[in-house]
Parts: sequence; C-alpha cells; structure tokens
Amino acid sequence: MSLVHYKAYKGILLLARNLRNNQTPSEKLLWELLRNRKMAGHKFLRQHPVFYRIDRNWVDFFIADFYCSELKLIIELDGPVHLATKDYDSDRDAKLNSRGIAVLRIKNEELTDINCVIGVLKQVINSRLILFRTNHKSSPLPLPLKGRGRGMG
Repeated sequence: MSLVHYKAYKGILLLARNLRNNQTPSEKLLWELLRNRKMAGHKFLRQHPVFYRIDRNWVDFFIADFYCSELKLIIELDGPVHLATKDYDSDRDAKLNSRGIAVLRIKNEELTDINCVIGVLKQVINSRLILFRTNHKSSPLPLPLKGRGRGMG
C-alpha cells in the first residue's frame, strides 16, 4: 500500500477540523495534558485521520480523538454515546490493532481522577516503548499515511 497524505482527502480534513473546533469538555481536558509534548515528550495530534484500507475507489479511515505516530497509539475518550456503539468500537479497535496501532479507551467519567489517568497513560507509553525496543526497532513502523507527527514524512 503506498503512502497517502490525508490532506488529499479534503472531506476528511474538513471533518477532522470540525471535530477539533467542537471538542467536548472531556476532550479539552485531556488535550491540555497531551498538547505540546507534555506527556513524556511525545507528540499527540487531536482528531487525526488514520487510514486503515485504501482501494482504488474507496478509503476506509477513522478519526482518532488523539494519536501519537511515534508510539502508534490512539487514545479514545468514550462518552455515553459509546454505550450504543460497542460493536463498532470493538471492530474498529481490532482493525487498528491488526496494523500495530494500540487503542487506549478512557471513559469520560474516569477523567475525574486525572492523576490516575496520567498514571495509566505513562504506563501505556512505557509499555509501547518497551515493545518497540524488544522488537529491535528504533521506532514504530509508519502508518500508510503521511501526517504532521514526528517521524512521518
């Protein structure tokens, strides 16, 4: 699969921009912890398109709440709407996992104990780094997608 730049898909870019401009209070809170490399020095993007299959006339993608290309890690905040989308979320997570992308789901109400969330995030980041080191890779494999994240064209 060749590298594709998400900006080539204007509708996807506009959708992601709209989501960034209309963040939920939970997304705003978590973004303050992640932005500007505040979380262990890793760059996270918010509402970032992640392509998982590209055919001639069709593109399958997800827009991740927060994405770190260095760690191949997506953080999803789950509000009440996710109670009705468990099957979709499970399918989405499986597709992303099959591409080597880890998905961490955090329920909105878990953000009330922000120190616990920070601890979990640091644990997940450390485990991703250990995984990449034990696989003898200096960095995670890039997605079939060019973006603004460090290490991606």
